[in-house]
Parts: sequence; structure tokens; C-alpha cells
Amino acid sequence: MDKGTIIRTVVLVVALVNQLLVANGVSTLPFSSDEIESFLTGAFTVVATLVAWFKNNYVTSKGKAQKEIIEKEGLK
Repeated sequence: MDKGTIIRTVVLVVALVNQLLVANGVSTLPFSSDEIESFLTGAFTVVATLVAWFKNNYVTSKGKAQKEIIEKEGLK
């Protein structure tokens, strides 16, 4: 197995063990539920914002070249 496979397998096992512990009422993280929810909401907002901005705008050189071709061909 390659290094990436091993890392993904270890992360999966840790996640599954954590899920089993949480399902049985054992808190494995030293954070409150409100802190975790707040972090996840913020992280989701940041990721969604960045993806929407990057996907809908021509911010890379490749994207700018694509925009020029689209406009040149009258497809926009």
C-alpha cells in the first residue's frame, strides 16, 4: 500500500472509533457542542464562499484565457 492509502485508512478508523464513542455517550473532544457547531458553521461558510467566488469568476490565468475565448466566440 502507498502512503496516501495508509493515511486515509488511519483517518477513517479514527473517525469510525470516534463515531462509536459519541454514539455511546462518550465525548472524545474537549469542546462543547456549541463550540463545535459554531466552528463547523463558520468553516462551511468560508469554504462555500471561496468555492463560489473561485468557480464563478475568472481568477486564474487559465480562467482569464477561457473568458477571452468565450467572449471572442460570442458564447457569453
